[in-house]
Amino acid sequence: MYENEALFCNKQSYSDLKQHNIDDKEFDIPQVDTPPTLESILNEPEDEDEPFILEDTCLLNTENIDAHSCETSSLASSDSGDRTHLKRNGHFLNLDKVDAGLPTAVTVSNVIAVGTSHGLALVFDQNQALRLCLGTTATGAEYGAVSALSINHDCTRLLCGFAKGQITMWDLANGKLLRTITDAHPPGTAILHVKFTDHPALAVCNDSGGSVFELSFRRVMGMRTCESRCLFSGSKGEVCCVEPLHAGPELKDHPITHYSLLAMASLTKILLIGLKPSLKVWMTFPYGKTDPASVPLLAWQFVAVQKTINPVLAFCRGDTIHFLLVKKDESGIIHVIKQRQLLLNCDLISLSWINPRTLVLMDSTEKLRVVDRPSQEELETVDMAELQLVYNSSHFKSLATGGNVSQALALVGEKTCYQSVCSYAGQIMYLGTKSVHIMTLRNWRERVDYLLKQEKFMEALSLAWSLHEGTAKAVLGLFADPAKRKGVVADKMVEILLQYVDRSLKKCPEQGKIQVMEQHFQDMVPVMVDYCLLLQRTDLLFNQIYPRLVENSVARGVFLESLEPYILSERIGCLTAAVMRDLLSYFQENGMMDSVEGCLVHMDITNLDIQQVVQMCWDNQLYDAMIYVFNSGMNDYITNAKMHIISFSHLSPSTDEHVVMGNKLLVYISCCLAGRAYPLGDIPEDLVPQVKNQVFEFLIRLHSVEAAQEEEVYPYIRTLLHFDTREFLNVLALTFEDFKNDKQALEYQQRIVDILLKIMVDNSDFTPSQVGCLFTFLARQLAKPDNTLFVNRKLFDQVLEFLCSPDDDSRHTERQQVLLELLQVGGVVQFDEERLLELAEKAEFYQICEFMYDKKHLYNKIVDCYLKDPLRKEELFNYIHNILSMPGYSSEEKQLVWVKALQHIKVSQTRLQMICPLEHTPGRESSGFRKLISDPNLIRPFSLSFCSVDEKHKLHEATAYLLEKKGNVQGAFEVLLQETGDEVQSLLRRVEEALHDIIALCQRSSHGLNQQQREVCVSDPVYGKGKLAELQGLILGMLETFNYEQTLLETTTNLLNSDLHWSLSHLRKAVSRGLHPRQYHCNICLQQYKRRQESEEEIIIFSCGHLYHCQCLQRKEVGVLSERQYSWSCYKCTSNQGSRPADRPSAESSRSRSTSLAQVSQTVTNKSSCLATLDAQQTQAWDHFRTLYRGPSRVRLTFKSFLSILTVLKC
Repeated sequence: MYENEALFCNKQSYSDLKQHNIDDKEFDIPQVDTPPTLESILNEPEDEDEPFILEDTCLLNTENIDAHSCETSSLASSDSGDRTHLKRNGHFLNLDKVDAGLPTAVTVSNVIAVGTSHGLALVFDQNQALRLCLGTTATGAEYGAVSALSINHDCTRLLCGFAKGQITMWDLANGKLLRTITDAHPPGTAILHVKFTDHPALAVCNDSGGSVFELSFRRVMGMRTCESRCLFSGSKGEVCCVEPLHAGPELKDHPITHYSLLAMASLTKILLIGLKPSLKVWMTFPYGKTDPASVPLLAWQFVAVQKTINPVLAFCRGDTIHFLLVKKDESGIIHVIKQRQLLLNCDLISLSWINPRTLVLMDSTEKLRVVDRPSQEELETVDMAELQLVYNSSHFKSLATGGNVSQALALVGEKTCYQSVCSYAGQIMYLGTKSVHIMTLRNWRERVDYLLKQEKFMEALSLAWSLHEGTAKAVLGLFADPAKRKGVVADKMVEILLQYVDRSLKKCPEQGKIQVMEQHFQDMVPVMVDYCLLLQRTDLLFNQIYPRLVENSVARGVFLESLEPYILSERIGCLTAAVMRDLLSYFQENGMMDSVEGCLVHMDITNLDIQQVVQMCWDNQLYDAMIYVFNSGMNDYITNAKMHIISFSHLSPSTDEHVVMGNKLLVYISCCLAGRAYPLGDIPEDLVPQVKNQVFEFLIRLHSVEAAQEEEVYPYIRTLLHFDTREFLNVLALTFEDFKNDKQALEYQQRIVDILLKIMVDNSDFTPSQVGCLFTFLARQLAKPDNTLFVNRKLFDQVLEFLCSPDDDSRHTERQQVLLELLQVGGVVQFDEERLLELAEKAEFYQICEFMYDKKHLYNKIVDCYLKDPLRKEELFNYIHNILSMPGYSSEEKQLVWVKALQHIKVSQTRLQMICPLEHTPGRESSGFRKLISDPNLIRPFSLSFCSVDEKHKLHEATAYLLEKKGNVQGAFEVLLQETGDEVQSLLRRVEEALHDIIALCQRSSHGLNQQQREVCVSDPVYGKGKLAELQGLILGMLETFNYEQTLLETTTNLLNSDLHWSLSHLRKAVSRGLHPRQYHCNICLQQYKRRQESEEEIIIFSCGHLYHCQCLQRKEVGVLSERQYSWSCYKCTSNQGSRPADRPSAESSRSRSTSLAQVSQTVTNKSSCLATLDAQQTQAWDHFRTLYRGPSRVRLTFKSFLSILTVLKC
């Protein structure tokens, strides 16, 4: 998944023959005319087993970076899942030949400087050739290893810090030693950091004492001097990392750079200070609770925030990265603003910016993590364990000066690698024990090409499209301008697509099942089509990709079939002539004519052979496609309709083809009259009036063009009316809605109405239903407030006579329904109501009569309509019930209906309960109602009404009878059972009341009766006879037993209370008495407690005489926590028994007898006072009490006596 190129760069060759301090014999450097390059050294045979191949000789040459890198742009979005962001290059370091020791520090600018453990600094140029070897091993023996390096901004000076505290400055132009600084900080401390600032004569250093010093370089009287100033003392908190703000040449005039900002990270907080124009603390930020072993990290970066570039400080200690934005407002005030933090699940040891949007982190397991800051998404993880990263632990422990550092700083130093990681120009260098690895972000082309090398075309296309849309992350080398960016990426995507086509053809199985080959292309062809459409490059799809696929017949078929969903979704609207021809031919050959029709109606047909397409559509009955071709291709909306109507008239009625074509004609005419294109879209606005006029003129033609002599007038309207009168009239109704202000359209409207009346009235070809539909349509139009139609009223009378003809018994229900619909839509105003009622009664149109009576509120006459109508006779009672029970009717109207109902019902008055509420019934006797329901002919249709009346008036017998007649025997049984239960409950209540009265009588009068009278009153309840003496003995025995048991219970309770009080009192005495220790020292630590007079300390004394410190007992774990308090056991006594007291519960009843009472005391000024805590020692006290006072307990005896008594009583 990741690229790990072994591009190691050996940086240990030495040059600069002018350096006088170098001893050629000591270093065994041969005399040569030109200095050796790093590549030549690497090519020499090595004694080690690890082979090495150099693949890149100009790694740090910034001129080789993509020319577009300065315009890097990336938006936070998904990155297509590609994991190829980092490019890793390794360079082998072989320092053994020159006795340089191990690498200890590295820094990079236009050159690379590597410090070694022998005190040397090796400087390499951009071509990896050794330029300078600074220092000697003799100097290294005096100063120690190089612990820190720094190059100034113009790459002319190098600062070297050493493990024994010295600092040297070198001229990188000639390798001359300029300064040796030995008094910049306290002696005996190592240099942890030395950093140049952007000010040419200002640097900072940080030593192992945690102090930070400012170094000012000056020349006084030709002498180079260095003045040191303490910025932060290690006595106030040790600083272990410093980072000055560096601005590139393009940002040298930024208002923040003039302050020479310096970030310092101590073990507890972050400090942000300004060195210029005067020293000032701008902000402090505490870490909070962190792991003491975590390494504080700092990193500066200029970031564009809200179209303004300002510096951002990233810092962390542990797993949380914080960001501080430093900005200067218009008034000149500096603000430090906390940004959104980034939480990770790892402990970090390195933090670096690789560009303003991307962070490269290293955790304690030496894994690199590439993180996109805006989205906080982890883009890639690389394992760097084989690098063998160089750690700076020895310098943080100051081993070279005797290790005189704090434990906290030494603990942090275990994982520090500050001097092994440095960044420059979008590259991050990591120093290992044998190699240097440089991590760079691949530019966008490299990322795409990397996927192409692995033949991951889908991932490459997905990544390229995210780059095209600006949603990719960690983008390098791409234009910031959207137009330029899309142009460059689109060209690359075209290249990828062509490669993808070639690969799909090469990878196609040459042999095997045809399904396998089809599946192969079905997986690849849609990808090609999708990305061509996304790029809006149909020319690429049809002119370059399709010709290549045509070579394979299977690929050709899959390609043509795959176009259908894109055409139907209108993503493809135009095909080339060749592709369109192949598409139609392929679909026709494979019988996919439905697909042809679906595609044709969604395409631009200007590239089609219209004659060929029309003929094909006509032969295969593709009516929609043919209509679309005529309308869109020729703007002809009439010829097509004429052809369809002629063809439709020759079809057999009621066939599927007849119905389908007829429906299409109606929809087509409706669309044309509404200004809509068929089957989809809209007619151009400038053609809408013309199309409407053409369609109307077509419909109202007297005869067709090639009319025969026997052809009836108005053939087109007649044909559509015969097919579906209602729907054709609905089409006209919808069209008439738009005819409000168009004078010509209103004329067409009147003309069509006249033609309809002429065709359908007095014509036996049309059924009464069809004629009724016509007049219903006319009635609706005439009822509109803005109606302009004129229809002779005599026509309505004529229709009325036709529909109400009493001589025509056929279609009686249909004629009545048609007339009713006509009246309901407002046609009643066109008739004489009296004549309408007369004709309706003669024709037995009782629903018409009901409609008219209801309009006049003559509800009593509607009763006769129900009685006369055999189809609705059974609905009469429901109607009467609704009139009498529902609101909205006056009492007079209800009374008339009631009287009318009485005239037709020949039963007793009580039977009227079935059709009205009981309030309207004169007789309400339940016997009469029971007689009524005994008539099966009457109750059958109204059982539900009877049940509701029964339940309201609690006529249970009637309800049960009705339920039985309905077949619900279980329901009837439940009703009667409920009634029986209610009666039993009532009886029991009466019996209980009578017994209370008898008992009260006996209580009041028993003292005035003699024995004989009492016996008469009270008899044996079991046998119903006997004497009072028998009952008297039973009652007296029960009372005596009650008194005995009550006395026994009271006595037992008193004994228990007394015994418990005696026990608790004795226990308190035993616990409260003072204890005298056997010795005056703790039996665990053997120290006298009296010696600790200066501090308060708890001691514990047990009844056995042993004394302990409370802390000693806690360490031995002899306490058991119970109820939030400790229960202690003597450690010495319990240890002799071979078990730990803490291993057993404190409340265990089988505790060892050696467990003693303990008292806790506080020793204050040689005086101890015993504080007894009864609750805390309750369990041990009980054990001790039981041990001291063995023998039978009085409580136990009392319990035994009580149990014996209860046993006797039970027997």
